[in-house]
Amino acid sequence: MSGPPENLPPAPATAGAGPTPRGPATPPVQPPVKDHGRAGRDLKAAVGSAVVLLVAIAGSLYFWKPAFMLIVALAVVVAIWELRQGLLAKQIDLPEQPLMLGGVIMVVVAYVWGTDALVTATAVTALVVMLWLLRRGIEGYVQTATASVFTLIYVPFLGSFVALLLSEGGLGGGGLDDDGVAGILTFILVTIASDIGGYVAGVLFGKHPMAPIISPKKSWEGFAGSMVFTVAAGLALVVFLLDGDWWVGVALGIIAVVMATLGDLCESVMKRDLGIKDMSQVIPGHGGLMDRLDSLLATIAPIWLLLHYLVF
Repeated sequence: MSGPPENLPPAPATAGAGPTPRGPATPPVQPPVKDHGRAGRDLKAAVGSAVVLLVAIAGSLYFWKPAFMLIVALAVVVAIWELRQGLLAKQIDLPEQPLMLGGVIMVVVAYVWGTDALVTATAVTALVVMLWLLRRGIEGYVQTATASVFTLIYVPFLGSFVALLLSEGGLGGGGLDDDGVAGILTFILVTIASDIGGYVAGVLFGKHPMAPIISPKKSWEGFAGSMVFTVAAGLALVVFLLDGDWWVGVALGIIAVVMATLGDLCESVMKRDLGIKDMSQVIPGHGGLMDRLDSLLATIAPIWLLLHYLVF
């Protein structure tokens, strides 16, 4: 006598029967992600967003540079919020309030009182954050405290070097005659040059992936394009805007492109580990603010160091 037939649909549940065992939940269907080609982004939206941001930055630096510090402080707050949203994918809940407040204080004291005040504010903020987390109890304390201190260093501490660079020409004023404004423009423009050079060369000639597992669209040809554009921009800006030596401009370009590339790769690793594509969607065409700040945060500290001791 043959056995029961196989691969038949399950019988309907009957009254009085126990609960039917359930398999793994089917994940919700995600909407298809629009393919923007080798560019990897919505170019029109990206350019429009970039223009708006650059106009706001240029206006603040030209008319009254302390207004630029408001942009920096706001960027720190938004970036911390984005990192918290991303880390929630790993059940890590950052304490936003002390991180945001401490981050803004770090930026302000760096601008007004310099490096010693920045180091002190960073240490105090880290201690406050660890004490704040005691209220949550023991479970997950080490993980959350570690992620919080990482966030503190990655965003407000590195971002405070923007304040240090801006303060080179004094705390007030504005315009290209101010050393701090000229330094900030140099920092922003060489980082943009790295991004543009990598984008153009990568789209036109990119064939050899630099780190296919981490960032499939990043190529060695794109890195070469970044190097050419950034060194040229660094040389021109240091010589004609900052009135410095040509070799400082070359060194600035090389340092900027290497650090910008490493910053972008580190951000890509973070997002892959967290299982997200973008940190958020606050900037149309760019994703999250951290998706744009990754290169800037990585380049600002060595650029400040180079300009502070070799130019200003």
